[in-house]
Amino acid sequence: MKRARLLRDLGKIVSDGKVRETVLKRLREFEEARASRERVFSELCFCILTANCSAEGGLRVQGEIGEGFLNLSRIELSRRLRSIGYRYPKTRAKYIAEARKLCEDVWRIVNEEDDPARVRRWLADNVPGIGFKEASHFLRNIGFKGLAIIDKHVLRVLHRYGYIESIPKTLSRTRYLEIEKILSKIAGELNVSLAELDLYLWYMDTGRILK
Repeated sequence: MKRARLLRDLGKIVSDGKVRETVLKRLREFEEARASRERVFSELCFCILTANCSAEGGLRVQGEIGEGFLNLSRIELSRRLRSIGYRYPKTRAKYIAEARKLCEDVWRIVNEEDDPARVRRWLADNVPGIGFKEASHFLRNIGFKGLAIIDKHVLRVLHRYGYIESIPKTLSRTRYLEIEKILSKIAGELNVSLAELDLYLWYMDTGRILK
């Protein structure tokens, strides 16, 4: 009964012309982000920064740092992050400095590999500070549509409507893929991509559409 109610409630959101147009506009913006190495790397850094932090905080830092993701030394980046009140300045500055060494590899794989699941696994295996959730978030933010971003907002909604028994504190890759299958089925019922579904679920839980 609860599960049917989620499809009904999400269906109302999807059919809201204003919300749907905002979502589709955001997805077009994500596709445009893959236009340059600099934008792709900036989105990777954004996702490194949002792990265990808020998306709003990540957006603020991304706007403040700008080209510094590519140009600042690890120590300088750490100081900048600390000065703007970021929670993990040393660790994330280290991750970003290490990710720079992979910048060309990241650019190549997101443009040459057709299977988003394979790209996600490569990112999670090779980029410091990136797990399945962050890799999925990054790929969605540069135009990939077939992966689920399973964060606390999505888990809250799935728990509220009886799709999962409890909200896990951490997700193994196996459990991540199990929940992604649930979301894929929901997306199929609504005839939307997983990228769209994530934004609708975020809107359902927060009343906002961010990235």
